[in-house]
Amino acid sequence: MNRNYLLDQLAETHTLTGEEFIELLTHPDAALQAQAARLAVQTTQQYYGNKVFCRGLIEFTNICQNNCYYCGIRAGNDNVQRYRLSDAQILQCAAMGYQLGFRTFVLQGGEDPYYTDDKICQLVQQLKHNHPDCAITLSIGEKSRESYKRYRQAGAERYLLRHETATPAHYHKLHPLSMSAENRYNCLRTLKDLGYQTGAGFMVGSPGQTPADLARDLLFLRELQPEMVGIGPFIPAAGTPFAHENAGTLDETLFLLSLIRLLLPEVLLPTTTALGTIDPRGREKGLLAGANVVMPNLSPKNVRAKYQLYDNKICTGEEAAECIVCLTKRIESVGRELAVDRGDNVRYTKTKEDPYCV
Repeated sequence: MNRNYLLDQLAETHTLTGEEFIELLTHPDAALQAQAARLAVQTTQQYYGNKVFCRGLIEFTNICQNNCYYCGIRAGNDNVQRYRLSDAQILQCAAMGYQLGFRTFVLQGGEDPYYTDDKICQLVQQLKHNHPDCAITLSIGEKSRESYKRYRQAGAERYLLRHETATPAHYHKLHPLSMSAENRYNCLRTLKDLGYQTGAGFMVGSPGQTPADLARDLLFLRELQPEMVGIGPFIPAAGTPFAHENAGTLDETLFLLSLIRLLLPEVLLPTTTALGTIDPRGREKGLLAGANVVMPNLSPKNVRAKYQLYDNKICTGEEAAECIVCLTKRIESVGRELAVDRGDNVRYTKTKEDPYCV
């Protein structure tokens, strides 16, 4: 099977079979990866030009009730210094970000029972009141349909929830039995049904992952049609069962970024902190593989190092929102430009007929 032909077919039709994806994902060489990146950048420019969209990340709690085997803030990791930001701190982070030009704020945290639906809704409403021209994104895990509906009515327009793996057997290698792969997938379908701009995603190179697992991830994304996909290399975290596993690789992650861009040409695709952690220019390389979103950290400096999902996470320098000039220069170094707007998916149109329009 000619793999260059498969890439061209994916770029043209935005679909392949599982077997064809496995063929592409099994030991891709440098020439194939370069061809995928070239096609991916062409596709990105077709839909978004040279724009790179910026999201202000606010990591507001590192307390989590779950015990995912890969995550540094898992409930069972006693070495973590736990924290919660106050509402005032969160609003201050957003105000600072707004002054810097951010028009999307991402509230990300562990599944912290302290944050009831009432608290989340009040926080979202206050953020929308303060910054009505901004998009509010939540990334707070698995909730009920009613909870997701309430957040939507309060003003949240986007929700990020990585599916982690579309192979249930692999999911159970990564999570305790108390967690359900099917519930995770159903949460994503519910978010889509409620009209969220929905983000899914997975780790590349997680323990036990095979090319067949990755092919199923791509087919799951094709079925779900999310507005955003977040992927990054698996990086081991101290205090977890996977602390001594091998990390995912830069090349494989970049190749998958390109494949996702060709599969979902309109998708918003971040170049992640994890890429910047395993390679000093990892985020720039992500942009050259088809990514078009960056997510600098707006969290207070004194808590950034405590939100350690994996070891050696970068949390200063260009990752800090204060260094927006440095980030702009990095983006411009690869021929792209930082966009100062909400950066909606091109498919998204907010209408008065939307029952959750706020």
